Amino acid sequence: MFARGKYMDRGDGRELGSKRQRLVDSSQSFYGGTPGANLLYNASSYSSSYMAEPPPFPVVRLRGLPFDCTESDVADFFHGLDIVDVLFIHKHGRFSGTAFCVLGFPLQVDYALQRNRQNMGRRYIEVFRSKRQEYYQAVANELAELRGGSPKRSVSRARSYDEGKEEAEHTGVLRLRGLPFSAGKDDILEFFKDFDISEDCTHIVLNSEGRPSGEAFVEFANAEQSRAAMVKDRMTLGSRYIELFPSSLDEKKQLCSLENVWS
Repeated sequence: MFARGKYMDRGDGRELGSKRQRLVDSSQSFYGGTPGANLLYNASSYSSSYMAEPPPFPVVRLRGLPFDCTESDVADFFHGLDIVDVLFIHKHGRFSGTAFCVLGFPLQVDYALQRNRQNMGRRYIEVFRSKRQEYYQAVANELAELRGGSPKRSVSRARSYDEGKEEAEHTGVLRLRGLPFSAGKDDILEFFKDFDISEDCTHIVLNSEGRPSGEAFVEFANAEQSRAAMVKDRMTLGSRYIELFPSSLDEKKQLCSLENVWS
């Protein structure tokens, strides 16, 4: 799996795991006649105070992105950082040039801010510190627009788009788009837990650099099952909504021949 970790949708930030306890060995007595007890007491108090406050949610906002920008472009822009999620912001059905990027660790926000006013292609990108509430509000707004919160023209376009999916021929293969970079096969199996699929039937597409591209293919037992699985279209995996498309083995082979696949 590409990412080093995943976010838990609990509002308490990234779960960093247990801290290694350091034992202090002192040859002098500082507290109550016990060597090193005062140091251990202070360390324990500091640890309790630190753990009482969750780490900040590591998200930044980008502005000025090219209108053909992809998640891979953002990952390249923040090369060396752990990208957990990229959320592109749309207005009236069009990409606004703004996105939110969730990073793997709070410390990485400072490194991401160093990319402020650096170029992506011919455009310089502004990077701002953001907050968990702003990110989740943006997720909610994107879902609202997708489900009909945008003007009538966009709704009509979305309905036409949905009708095209409904009329598409099913061959037992679905293509997934919009996966978090941190998503693995286990996450996809959980997403389709109500359907009979196996790990061998799940294929995550990688880009030319060996990183997840945000797309995957899932092979079902037959066309009837893949059609039934379309009920999961635009449902969320973590904080991302996933788009599903009827596909085929030929399309899978064609795409994977141009890029790579984690079989």
